[in-house]
Formats: sequence, structure tokens, C-alpha cells
Amino acid sequence: MGLIFRKSIKVGRRSRVNVSKSGVSASTRVGPFSVSSRGRVSLRIGKGFSWRF
Repeated sequence: MGLIFRKSIKVGRRSRVNVSKSGVSASTRVGPFSVSSRGRVSLRIGKGFSWRF
């Protein structure tokens, strides 16, 4: 397992810009779901836990 770098910058109330080793992406939260500009969808299960589809 390697070292992971990720920086998340809050842009608006529900939007973020994410910067990582693999590039830059944006994500928007809709209720418990989060949808990224790379097409990934995740469901927030609880505080600090999520499930990626």
C-alpha cells in the first residue's frame, strides 16, 4: 500500500475541487450522495464512512 496525497478545497456550499497525484477533479454533494466530474458516485454511510459505486 502506497502513500496517498489528496487536497480538497471547498468552493461552495455543496461543491469541492479535489487535487491529487492523478489530477484535478470536482465533486458535488446531493443529499447523502456525492458525484464527481470523473463519474464516480459515493454514498455517505455515516460520519467518516462512505461506499463508492
